Amino acid sequence: MAVYGYVRVSTDRQADEGESLDVQRRKIEGRAKENGWSLDKVFVERGVSGAKPLGERKEGKALLSVLKPGDVVISSKLDRMFRSAHDALSVLQDLKGLGVSLWLLDMGGDVTGNGISALVFTILSAVATFERERIQERIRDTKEHQKKAGKYLGGAVPFGQRVGPEGQLEPDPKQQAAMKLIKKLSEEGRSLRVIAADVEQQLGLKISHMAVQKVIKGGA
Repeated sequence: MAVYGYVRVSTDRQADEGESLDVQRRKIEGRAKENGWSLDKVFVERGVSGAKPLGERKEGKALLSVLKPGDVVISSKLDRMFRSAHDALSVLQDLKGLGVSLWLLDMGGDVTGNGISALVFTILSAVATFERERIQERIRDTKEHQKKAGKYLGGAVPFGQRVGPEGQLEPDPKQQAAMKLIKKLSEEGRSLRVIAADVEQQLGLKISHMAVQKVIKGGA
């Protein structure tokens, strides 16, 4: 059995003030000593935001890569390892499946193998669901705002428009002229293929007869 510690601060300043690395380390060493464990290594994450998933952090990734069944990981607080409930729930489930114990001291101890576990998993599951719903809501609100502001949201750019320098849709002068010409020629009874050929000849804009049809129907 190997015992590992994990400490993290989000800024260099926090390394010397507040929830410092030394404070976190002392708490971890104290708990290991109380349990009669020898601390094999402490993974130190400096200047890394908790918003970044554990597996994407340099030291977090290194920690996860060395774990074997029966190992123990100790961290002083839940938010030192995780800031997202979704990330926490995912990692905890993986650790539990691997047979690794995770001790979060602010949560009361082992959150993967005793009575605390069920409560922690229930809470994290609820929070993770709330987080996903909030993210989806923010995405919908952002897209609606961008749509109202005329922003290009991806996909095919409508014929007659182009994407402006700030990501907004704006009229494309050449295509706007083509639309006027298409409608004029259509009213004169020209066929779709003839109109497409005339647009290319007069404006130098290559367009398919299907695109011509869309313009005539007002769907382009």
